[in-house]
Amino acid sequence: MGPLTGLKVVEIGAQGPGPFCATVLADLGAEVVRVDRPAEVGVPFDDHLLRRSRTSVAVDLKDPQGADVVLRLVEDADVLIEGFRPGVMERLGLGPEVCQERNPGLVYGRMTGWGQDGPLAQVAGHDINYTAITGALAAIGRPGAGPAIPLNLISDFGGGGMLLAVGILAALHARGTTGLGQVVDAAMVDGAATLTGIFYGLREKGLWTDVPGTNWLDGGTHFYDTYETADGRHVSFGAVEPQFQQALYETLGLDPADFADPGDRTLWPQRKKRIAEVVRTRTRQEWVEAFEGVDACFAPVLTLEEAPRHPHYVARGSFVELDGVTQPAPSPRFDRTPCPAPTRAARPGEHTRQILAGAGFPAGRIEQLLDAGVVAAATEGA
Repeated sequence: MGPLTGLKVVEIGAQGPGPFCATVLADLGAEVVRVDRPAEVGVPFDDHLLRRSRTSVAVDLKDPQGADVVLRLVEDADVLIEGFRPGVMERLGLGPEVCQERNPGLVYGRMTGWGQDGPLAQVAGHDINYTAITGALAAIGRPGAGPAIPLNLISDFGGGGMLLAVGILAALHARGTTGLGQVVDAAMVDGAATLTGIFYGLREKGLWTDVPGTNWLDGGTHFYDTYETADGRHVSFGAVEPQFQQALYETLGLDPADFADPGDRTLWPQRKKRIAEVVRTRTRQEWVEAFEGVDACFAPVLTLEEAPRHPHYVARGSFVELDGVTQPAPSPRFDRTPCPAPTRAARPGEHTRQILAGAGFPAGRIEQLLDAGVVAAATEGA
C-alpha cells in the first residue's frame, strides 16, 4: 500500500522538480491528482517518469470557473504542489490564503528556482543557473577545463524536488500537532546550497581549495577518480581510507609502499599518471573481474543503457519497465508498508470526469464545464 497511503495531493502540472516531487510522493503511496492544461489533451508527451502513478484532470486555470474546480479539489486534499513564478497562483485566484481558507490543514508546496522573495525571485533561470550561484558548479570540473555540468541533478531534482518532498512531509508532521497546514517555500538555490554544506565545512578547515580537480573528492587525488580502460570505457576508484587504498594498489599490481603519504598533493599528478598507465592495459570487464570480491571501493562507469542490467540492480529489482520505458523503481524500501508498483503515466485529462464526480460535481455540471472549455477530457486512446 505504501507509507503515504491515504495522503491526497493536488499537483498543478509543470515541468521538472515539481512533478518529480509529486512522483516521489506517488511512489510512496500518495493519491496524486495532476491538473493539466486543456491544450495538452490529445497531445503526445514523453515525460513518462514524471507523470507516473497518478490521475489527470484537465482544467483551464485562467478561467475563474477553472479556479473554482481546483478549489473544490483542494477542500479534500492534504497537499498542493505548484511550480509557477511567485505571484502567478495568486493572480489565478489560487494563492495560499485562498486555498487555506477553504482547507486550513492544507500544506501548500511552492517550487521555484530563486524562491518566493529576493532580488532574483522574478528572473528566469534553469538548473545550471541555480547551481552556479551556490558555488557547486565552480567546484565540479578539471583544472583549466571550466566547470562540468552535473546534468540537472543538483538543483532541479536534489535541491529542488527532493527537498520540497522533505519540506512537505515535515509540514505534515507539524500539522499533526497544530492541526494547521503551512506554506513550504522550496527554492532550488536554497536546496542546492544545502547539498554543498560539507564542502563549505572542508573549506573553512583549509581542506578544500577553490580550484576544481585539486581536492580529495573532486578527482584531484589518484585514489578518487575515474580512469580510461583499454577498450575506451572507464572505471571508478573511491579508495579514501588506507585499507581500501592498499587493496587498490595490490589489485592493480602496484607496491603500496610507493604510494605512502596520500595527503601530499605534490605527489598526486605523478601517481595518477602511473595508475592511468596500468588501468589502460586491460578492458573495463577485465578490471571488473580483477576487483571481484576486493574491498577497494571500485565500480565500473556504466551508461544509462547498461546500468539497469547490472547484476546488483537486477537482484534488487531497482528498475522497472512501464509502457516500454525502463525507469527506476520506487525507493526507499519499507518492510511493513512497501511501495506499490508504479503505474503508467496518465494521459492529460484521462480522468477528468471521474475526478470531478469524486469532488461532488453533478453529471450535468460536468458536461457544462466540458462544453464551455473550462475542463477537458481525453477520449479513449487519445
